[in-house]
Amino acid sequence: MDREAYRNCCSLVKMPRQPYEQFWSSHFVDYIDKELSYSRFFKKYLLPNHPCMFSRRFTEGWKCRKQWVTEDGKPHFQKLLQEFDETPVPVANCNAKEYNANPKQVMPFKEFIHYWKEYIQNGHSSPKGCLYLKDWHMSRDFPEHNVYTTPVFFSSDWLNEYWDTLEVDDYRFVYMGPKGSWTPFHADVFRSYSWSANICGRKKWLLYPPGQEEFLRDTHGNLPYDVTSSELQDKGLFPRSDEACQPLEIIQEAGEIIFVPSGWHHQVYNLEDTISINHNWLNGCNVDIMWQFLQNELSSVQKEIDEWRNTMDSWHQHCQVIMKACSGIDYAEFSSFLKIISDNRMAYLNACSAGDSSDYPRHLSETLTTLGPYHAAFDLQRVAHVLECLLCNEDFKRLDHSTLAAQPETMLQQIRDTVQSTRGQHHLYQE
Repeated sequence: MDREAYRNCCSLVKMPRQPYEQFWSSHFVDYIDKELSYSRFFKKYLLPNHPCMFSRRFTEGWKCRKQWVTEDGKPHFQKLLQEFDETPVPVANCNAKEYNANPKQVMPFKEFIHYWKEYIQNGHSSPKGCLYLKDWHMSRDFPEHNVYTTPVFFSSDWLNEYWDTLEVDDYRFVYMGPKGSWTPFHADVFRSYSWSANICGRKKWLLYPPGQEEFLRDTHGNLPYDVTSSELQDKGLFPRSDEACQPLEIIQEAGEIIFVPSGWHHQVYNLEDTISINHNWLNGCNVDIMWQFLQNELSSVQKEIDEWRNTMDSWHQHCQVIMKACSGIDYAEFSSFLKIISDNRMAYLNACSAGDSSDYPRHLSETLTTLGPYHAAFDLQRVAHVLECLLCNEDFKRLDHSTLAAQPETMLQQIRDTVQSTRGQHHLYQE
């Protein structure tokens, strides 16, 4: 991040997201085929929360595009089997519906490839249905493979930084699916960003800007499983569906990377036999969207069990437990998440100030050094803003703060002290 981008955005309380009308009036997204600076991407796409597509030149050096793909652009089953063979992988059945998603099973990789080959030989059909290998943590299972490199544009990734620190989970996935496989209508976890790179094959994306999904809810408040279904024409079931804009339809070719911003609900089809790499990620530009999502999730839980509010002494605590079971995180863990992110950036700035980063984790040091101290300072400003919101939130106040990893007031003061002490050291912020 450069000085101009930092000065333009670090003092903003609310991120400057522009109206989305341009997308459903023109039905296009920017196609990036030339060199693009991180600061330009930050200002034009991250901050305003706008989608874009990167050309195949941004993935042409990836090993997987050479090793996993045949000369005619098809999945290289033989090479893939040599690498993964008996590895257990999650596989969804696209022909079955379970709570607005596809049920999954775990099977050996070689069994899925055997199915895929037969599916192709049978004219892309099978009595087993259309199976789709998805949400496979390949990078976590095979950290030594290094078959791709996260583009710098997506490197400010708080979500995976947090889970890497805990060594528990990650949000880096590989998808492999035959022609006809698809993903039902949804938004990404915690309303995060996502980027998806086609290693081979083609996809069709249907994208709806934030807020449009509200018109697509049924009379029970549920989102549709399939936005192309004729069911949406039933006004008795989907009373406001005709108020929604037409989706932004994007065809993604082999080698291209799509950037899907926060809260853009989408439905995705594999138009050919396709392999893709996908990351969910968060950073300072959309952490406020995550915080709003968590508040909405808690509010929904509270409404669901409101009748027991006056009969349970631990009602508020119980709401947090249910919220975590449903969404994967509660307010206490969100506070821990903010602590790890802020600790890493304060350590980086302090190490820069001391001129010694030898004790700093290498993978984080490389990322933060690439993005620079302006970005670290921006991140801290954003964490500070959300911490201030937390401290004013009545539900957060009700938590037992003695169980928190750190007291938000202390974290907030530490951030302010670090930013203030390093701001005067101009050598840290050289262009």
